[in-house]
Amino acid sequence: MKKSKRFLESAEKVDKHKLYTKEEAVKLVKETATTKFDSSVEVAMHLNLDTKKADQQLRGAIVLPKGTGKSKKVLVIAKGAAADAAKEAGADYVGDTDYLDKIQKENWFDFDVMIATPDMMPALGKIGRILGPKGLMPNPKTGTVTLDTKKAVEEVKKGRVEYRTDSYGNVHALIGKSSFSEEDLLENLKTFVSVIVKAKPSVVKGTYVKNITLSSTMGPGVKVDINSFDF
Repeated sequence: MKKSKRFLESAEKVDKHKLYTKEEAVKLVKETATTKFDSSVEVAMHLNLDTKKADQQLRGAIVLPKGTGKSKKVLVIAKGAAADAAKEAGADYVGDTDYLDKIQKENWFDFDVMIATPDMMPALGKIGRILGPKGLMPNPKTGTVTLDTKKAVEEVKKGRVEYRTDSYGNVHALIGKSSFSEEDLLENLKTFVSVIVKAKPSVVKGTYVKNITLSSTMGPGVKVDINSFDF
């Protein structure tokens, strides 16, 4: 694939063989974000995990202190008081089997996150094959299967990101936009890396974090020195 002139100019600013401190990396990512729109900034961590083993798979969610800069539409599947609480918390859509029918019959997906109460999970299981491949199936590990719908909706709206290891032991997440200040991006980066480091499975021996890379949409990857974090 031919790289654009803009990308090549940005890439020249980054030394592929250098490990940058977290502060230098954030500064460089902002400088090399050259898209005309407000680029997303992502972090990718390559971890020493054998994800074929169940006890070495990471999955969870965290609320970034400075948000993600991206608003998400939330669908809550609940009844009674839990449904009322979700509406008050600002959920975009609240219902029960009516929305599940809409998804199944109309192929409706005008939402980014689905939250459900535990009692609704059997009904949701029936359309698991539709939701699963899209990554929309609620899961207790990520806080999307819960009785506390108010808290779950508020967290998504504040800037909650989910993470999950892929088959190569990588986790990645959106940590903001290139328009964020360096301080805000840095705070989100530190929070995310800290959570992943604390989630290290006890069975893992040797180096846990192999590398950390920051990048913006269509921008070059910037390698971050793990030693610049205070853990």
